[in-house]
Amino acid sequence: MSKKIQAIRGMNDLLPSESNLWLALEDTINQLLISYGYKYCRTPIVENTETFSRAIGEVTDIVEKEMYTWKDLSGESLTLRPEATAGIVRMMIEHNLPREGIQKVFYLGPMFRHERPQKGRYRQFHQVDVEVFGVADAKIDAELIDITNSLWKLIGINNASLEINSLGSSETRSSYRKLLQNYFIDNKSQLDEDSIRRLTTNPLRILDSKNSEMETLIESAPKMIDHLDDESAEHFSAFKNYLDCLEIPYSINPRLVRGLDYYNRTVFEWISNDLGAQGTICGGGRYDELVKALGAKCDRPAIGFALNMDAVIKAKECCS
Repeated sequence: MSKKIQAIRGMNDLLPSESNLWLALEDTINQLLISYGYKYCRTPIVENTETFSRAIGEVTDIVEKEMYTWKDLSGESLTLRPEATAGIVRMMIEHNLPREGIQKVFYLGPMFRHERPQKGRYRQFHQVDVEVFGVADAKIDAELIDITNSLWKLIGINNASLEINSLGSSETRSSYRKLLQNYFIDNKSQLDEDSIRRLTTNPLRILDSKNSEMETLIESAPKMIDHLDDESAEHFSAFKNYLDCLEIPYSINPRLVRGLDYYNRTVFEWISNDLGAQGTICGGGRYDELVKALGAKCDRPAIGFALNMDAVIKAKECCS
Protein backbone atom coordinates (compact mmCIF):
# COMPACT_ATOMS: atom_id res chain seq x y z
CA MET A 1 0.00 0.00 0.00
CA SER A 2 1.40 3.41 -0.97
CA LYS A 3 2.25 5.90 1.76
CA LYS A 4 -0.41 8.50 2.51
CA ILE A 5 0.59 11.95 1.25
CA GLN A 6 0.52 14.58 3.98
CA ALA A 7 1.44 18.24 4.42
CA ILE A 8 4.93 19.00 5.74
CA ARG A 9 4.97 19.26 9.53
CA GLY A 10 4.60 22.88 10.55
CA MET A 11 3.09 23.91 7.18
CA ASN A 12 -0.67 23.86 7.60
CA ASP A 13 -3.67 23.87 5.29
CA LEU A 14 -6.35 26.54 5.53
CA LEU A 15 -9.60 24.61 5.29
CA PRO A 16 -12.73 26.07 3.62
CA SER A 17 -14.54 26.06 6.96
CA GLU A 18 -11.86 28.37 8.43
CA SER A 19 -11.51 30.72 5.48
CA ASN A 20 -14.23 33.24 6.38
CA LEU A 21 -12.41 34.22 9.58
CA TRP A 22 -9.11 34.74 7.76
CA LEU A 23 -10.69 36.67 4.89
CA ALA A 24 -12.60 38.94 7.29
CA LEU A 25 -9.45 39.65 9.32
CA GLU A 26 -7.40 40.38 6.21
CA ASP A 27 -10.09 42.75 4.94
CA THR A 28 -10.28 44.57 8.29
CA ILE A 29 -6.49 45.00 8.36
CA ASN A 30 -6.37 46.18 4.74
CA GLN A 31 -9.08 48.78 5.26
CA LEU A 32 -7.56 50.03 8.51
CA LEU A 33 -4.11 50.51 7.01
CA ILE A 34 -5.48 52.19 3.89
CA SER A 35 -7.43 54.59 6.13
CA TYR A 36 -4.10 55.59 7.74
CA GLY A 37 -2.58 56.29 4.30
CA TYR A 38 -0.59 53.07 3.83
CA LYS A 39 -0.25 51.46 0.40
CA TYR A 40 -0.07 47.76 -0.41
CA CYS A 41 3.13 46.29 -1.85
CA ARG A 42 4.40 42.78 -2.59
CA THR A 43 7.89 41.26 -2.72
CA PRO A 44 9.03 37.79 -3.90
CA ILE A 45 8.92 34.83 -1.53
CA VAL A 46 12.51 33.99 -2.57
CA GLU A 47 15.41 36.45 -2.25
CA ASN A 48 19.18 36.28 -2.48
CA THR A 49 20.47 34.85 0.82
CA GLU A 50 22.64 37.93 1.33
CA THR A 51 19.51 40.10 1.57
CA PHE A 52 18.68 38.40 4.88
CA SER A 53 22.16 37.66 6.23
CA ARG A 54 23.23 41.30 5.84
CA ALA A 55 19.99 42.69 7.25
CA ILE A 56 19.13 40.29 10.05
CA GLY A 57 22.69 39.58 11.22
CA GLU A 58 25.03 36.64 10.65
CA VAL A 59 24.96 35.52 14.29
CA THR A 60 21.20 35.56 14.84
CA ASP A 61 19.27 32.33 15.36
CA ILE A 62 17.33 33.00 12.15
CA VAL A 63 20.40 33.13 9.91
CA GLU A 64 22.37 30.45 11.75
CA LYS A 65 19.62 27.86 12.20
CA GLU A 66 16.26 28.67 10.69
CA MET A 67 16.50 29.79 7.06
CA TYR A 68 15.50 27.55 4.15
CA THR A 69 18.52 28.11 1.89
CA TRP A 70 19.76 26.33 -1.24
CA LYS A 71 21.83 26.94 -4.35
CA ASP A 72 20.05 27.16 -7.69
CA LEU A 73 21.47 25.85 -10.98
CA SER A 74 23.56 29.01 -11.44
CA GLY A 75 25.23 28.46 -8.05
CA GLU A 76 23.51 31.48 -6.53
CA SER A 77 22.43 31.10 -2.89
CA LEU A 78 18.68 31.65 -2.48
CA THR A 79 16.48 31.72 0.62
CA LEU A 80 12.77 31.48 1.38
CA ARG A 81 12.05 34.70 3.23
CA PRO A 82 12.08 34.25 7.04
CA GLU A 83 10.73 37.80 7.49
CA ALA A 84 9.57 40.61 5.21
CA THR A 85 11.42 43.79 6.22
CA ALA A 86 14.71 42.97 4.47
CA GLY A 87 12.93 42.29 1.19
CA ILE A 88 10.89 45.48 1.42
CA VAL A 89 14.05 47.50 2.11
CA ARG A 90 15.66 45.83 -0.92
CA MET A 91 12.62 46.83 -3.01
CA MET A 92 12.84 50.44 -1.78
CA ILE A 93 16.51 50.67 -2.77
CA GLU A 94 16.22 48.82 -6.10
CA HIS A 95 13.34 51.00 -7.33
CA ASN A 96 14.57 54.28 -5.79
CA LEU A 97 11.25 54.73 -3.99
CA PRO A 98 12.55 56.94 -1.13
CA ARG A 99 13.32 59.70 -3.64
CA GLU A 100 9.54 60.03 -4.10
CA GLY A 101 9.18 61.11 -0.45
CA ILE A 102 7.84 59.39 2.64
CA GLN A 103 6.87 55.77 1.95
CA LYS A 104 4.15 54.09 4.05
CA VAL A 105 3.58 50.52 2.89
CA PHE A 106 2.13 47.22 4.03
CA TYR A 107 2.23 43.61 2.91
CA LEU A 108 0.55 40.33 3.85
CA GLY A 109 1.95 36.90 3.07
CA PRO A 110 3.71 33.70 4.19
CA MET A 111 7.17 33.55 5.84
CA PHE A 112 9.31 30.45 6.42
CA ARG A 113 11.59 29.35 9.25
CA HIS A 114 13.03 25.90 9.80
CA GLU A 115 12.37 25.37 13.49
CA ARG A 116 10.63 22.81 15.66
CA PRO A 117 6.89 23.31 15.21
CA GLN A 118 5.00 24.03 18.42
CA LYS A 119 1.83 25.77 19.48
CA GLY A 120 1.78 29.21 17.87
CA ARG A 121 5.03 28.68 15.93
CA TYR A 122 5.01 27.11 12.48
CA ARG A 123 7.52 26.58 9.69
CA GLN A 124 5.22 28.43 7.33
CA PHE A 125 3.51 31.31 9.10
CA HIS A 126 1.65 34.39 7.93
CA GLN A 127 2.48 37.99 8.67
CA VAL A 128 1.22 41.46 7.99
CA ASP A 129 4.20 43.80 7.65
CA VAL A 130 3.84 47.57 7.97
CA GLU A 131 6.81 49.81 7.18
CA VAL A 132 7.46 53.56 7.06
CA PHE A 133 10.50 55.13 5.37
CA GLY A 134 11.65 58.72 5.68
CA VAL A 135 10.27 59.80 9.08
CA ALA A 136 12.57 60.21 12.10
CA ASP A 137 10.02 61.78 14.46
CA ALA A 138 8.74 59.64 17.33
CA LYS A 139 5.24 60.60 16.24
CA ILE A 140 5.34 57.88 13.57
CA ASP A 141 6.44 55.35 16.21
CA ALA A 142 3.29 56.21 18.14
CA GLU A 143 1.17 56.05 14.97
CA LEU A 144 2.13 52.40 14.49
CA ILE A 145 1.11 51.67 18.07
CA ASP A 146 -2.16 53.52 17.51
CA ILE A 147 -2.86 51.41 14.40
CA THR A 148 -2.35 48.14 16.22
CA ASN A 149 -4.31 49.33 19.25
CA SER A 150 -7.20 50.26 16.93
CA LEU A 151 -7.01 46.83 15.31
CA TRP A 152 -7.36 45.01 18.63
CA LYS A 153 -10.50 47.02 19.34
CA LEU A 154 -11.94 46.32 15.89
CA ILE A 155 -11.49 42.55 16.07
CA GLY A 156 -12.25 42.10 19.77
CA ILE A 157 -8.84 41.33 21.31
CA ASN A 158 -9.29 42.96 24.70
CA ASN A 159 -6.33 41.75 26.75
CA ALA A 160 -3.28 42.64 24.67
CA SER A 161 -0.55 44.45 26.62
CA LEU A 162 2.14 46.69 25.15
CA GLU A 163 5.83 46.44 26.10
CA ILE A 164 8.35 49.02 24.90
CA ASN A 165 12.08 49.67 25.14
CA SER A 166 14.82 51.69 23.47
CA LEU A 167 18.04 50.24 22.07
CA GLY A 168 19.67 53.62 21.50
CA SER A 169 22.03 54.46 18.66
CA SER A 170 24.55 52.05 17.13
CA GLU A 171 27.35 53.82 19.03
CA THR A 172 25.73 53.60 22.46
CA ARG A 173 24.57 50.06 21.74
CA SER A 174 28.17 49.09 20.99
CA SER A 175 29.33 50.55 24.31
CA TYR A 176 26.47 48.85 26.14
CA ARG A 177 27.30 45.55 24.43
CA LYS A 178 30.79 45.64 25.94
CA LEU A 179 29.39 46.54 29.36
CA LEU A 180 26.89 43.67 29.17
CA GLN A 181 29.51 41.27 27.89
CA ASN A 182 31.81 42.03 30.82
CA TYR A 183 28.93 41.51 33.25
CA PHE A 184 28.12 38.08 31.87
CA ILE A 185 31.80 37.10 31.66
CA ASP A 186 32.07 37.86 35.39
CA ASN A 187 29.09 35.53 35.93
CA LYS A 188 29.91 32.96 33.27
CA SER A 189 29.43 30.03 35.65
CA GLN A 190 25.70 30.86 35.80
CA LEU A 191 25.18 30.89 32.01
CA ASP A 192 23.66 28.01 30.07
CA GLU A 193 25.29 26.60 26.93
CA ASP A 194 23.29 28.76 24.52
CA SER A 195 24.11 31.95 26.45
CA ILE A 196 27.84 31.09 26.54
CA ARG A 197 27.73 30.82 22.75
CA ARG A 198 26.00 34.19 22.51
CA LEU A 199 28.48 35.78 24.91
CA THR A 200 30.99 36.43 22.12
CA THR A 201 28.59 36.77 19.20
CA ASN A 202 25.51 38.65 20.43
CA PRO A 203 25.33 39.18 24.23
CA LEU A 204 22.14 41.26 23.95
CA ARG A 205 20.29 38.08 23.00
CA ILE A 206 21.12 36.62 26.44
CA LEU A 207 18.63 39.14 27.85
CA ASP A 208 15.93 37.36 25.86
CA SER A 209 16.70 33.95 27.39
CA LYS A 210 13.70 31.96 28.64
CA ASN A 211 15.85 29.92 31.06
CA SER A 212 14.21 30.44 34.46
CA GLU A 213 17.44 29.54 36.26
CA MET A 214 19.07 32.66 34.78
CA GLU A 215 16.22 35.03 35.59
CA THR A 216 17.85 36.66 38.65
CA LEU A 217 21.16 37.05 36.80
CA ILE A 218 19.46 38.73 33.84
CA GLU A 219 17.32 40.99 36.02
CA SER A 220 20.49 42.28 37.71
CA ALA A 221 22.29 42.97 34.41
CA PRO A 222 22.99 46.57 33.31
CA LYS A 223 19.99 47.99 31.43
CA MET A 224 20.24 49.65 28.04
CA ILE A 225 17.57 52.15 29.05
CA ASP A 226 20.05 53.55 31.62
CA HIS A 227 22.80 54.07 29.02
CA LEU A 228 21.03 55.86 26.17
CA ASP A 229 22.65 58.70 24.26
CA ASP A 230 20.91 62.08 24.62
CA GLU A 231 19.11 61.97 21.24
CA SER A 232 17.77 58.46 21.82
CA ALA A 233 16.64 59.39 25.34
CA GLU A 234 14.78 62.42 23.94
CA HIS A 235 13.23 60.28 21.21
CA PHE A 236 12.07 57.68 23.75
CA SER A 237 10.65 60.38 26.02
CA ALA A 238 8.70 61.88 23.10
CA PHE A 239 7.44 58.42 22.14
CA LYS A 240 6.13 57.81 25.65
CA ASN A 241 4.47 61.24 25.71
CA TYR A 242 2.63 60.46 22.48
CA LEU A 243 1.42 57.15 23.91
CA ASP A 244 0.22 58.97 27.03
CA CYS A 245 -1.69 61.47 24.87
CA LEU A 246 -3.28 58.57 22.98
CA GLU A 247 -4.16 56.98 26.34
CA ILE A 248 -2.50 53.72 25.34
CA PRO A 249 -1.13 51.87 28.41
CA TYR A 250 2.39 50.43 28.20
CA SER A 251 5.14 48.99 30.34
CA ILE A 252 8.88 49.43 29.83
CA ASN A 253 10.64 46.08 29.46
CA PRO A 254 14.45 46.54 29.68
CA ARG A 255 14.91 42.94 28.47
CA LEU A 256 13.08 43.57 25.21
CA VAL A 257 15.73 43.50 22.48
CA ARG A 258 13.93 41.68 19.62
CA GLY A 259 15.69 38.95 17.67
CA LEU A 260 17.11 40.91 14.73
CA ASP A 261 20.33 42.91 14.59
CA TYR A 262 18.95 45.81 12.54
CA TYR A 263 16.88 47.42 15.30
CA ASN A 264 17.80 50.72 16.97
CA ARG A 265 15.97 53.10 19.31
CA THR A 266 12.27 52.16 19.65
CA VAL A 267 11.35 48.48 19.94
CA PHE A 268 7.96 47.15 21.01
CA GLU A 269 5.82 44.05 21.35
CA TRP A 270 2.12 43.41 21.88
CA ILE A 271 1.55 40.38 24.10
CA SER A 272 -1.64 38.35 24.43
CA ASN A 273 -1.97 36.82 27.88
CA ASP A 274 -4.11 34.00 26.44
CA LEU A 275 -1.33 32.44 24.36
CA GLY A 276 1.15 31.40 27.05
CA ALA A 277 4.87 31.32 26.23
CA GLN A 278 4.24 32.21 22.56
CA GLY A 279 2.15 35.25 23.44
CA THR A 280 3.68 37.85 21.08
CA ILE A 281 1.10 38.79 18.46
CA CYS A 282 2.91 41.81 17.04
CA GLY A 283 6.41 43.24 17.30
CA GLY A 284 8.63 45.79 15.66
CA GLY A 285 10.75 48.87 15.99
CA ARG A 286 13.11 51.30 14.31
CA TYR A 287 15.85 50.31 11.86
CA ASP A 288 17.24 53.70 10.81
CA GLU A 289 20.56 52.34 9.54
CA LEU A 290 19.33 49.32 7.57
CA VAL A 291 18.58 51.11 4.28
CA LYS A 292 22.19 52.29 3.94
CA ALA A 293 23.52 48.93 5.18
CA LEU A 294 21.74 47.19 2.29
CA GLY A 295 23.25 49.44 -0.35
CA ALA A 296 21.58 52.86 -0.39
CA LYS A 297 23.84 55.88 -0.73
CA CYS A 298 22.61 57.52 2.46
CA ASP A 299 20.77 56.78 5.71
CA ARG A 300 16.99 56.69 5.62
CA PRO A 301 15.05 56.62 8.90
CA ALA A 302 12.63 53.70 8.98
CA ILE A 303 10.32 51.84 11.32
CA GLY A 304 7.90 48.95 11.03
CA PHE A 305 6.16 46.03 12.65
CA ALA A 306 5.19 42.45 11.86
CA LEU A 307 1.82 41.13 12.93
CA ASN A 308 1.61 37.35 13.37
CA MET A 309 -1.68 36.40 11.72
CA ASP A 310 -1.70 32.86 13.14
CA ALA A 311 -1.28 34.21 16.68
CA VAL A 312 -3.84 36.98 16.16
CA ILE A 313 -6.42 34.43 14.99
CA LYS A 314 -5.80 32.35 18.12
CA ALA A 315 -5.99 35.40 20.39
CA LYS A 316 -9.22 36.49 18.73
CA GLU A 317 -10.71 33.01 19.23
CA CYS A 318 -9.75 33.12 22.92
CA CYS A 319 -11.61 36.42 23.35
CA SER A 320 -14.73 35.29 21.47
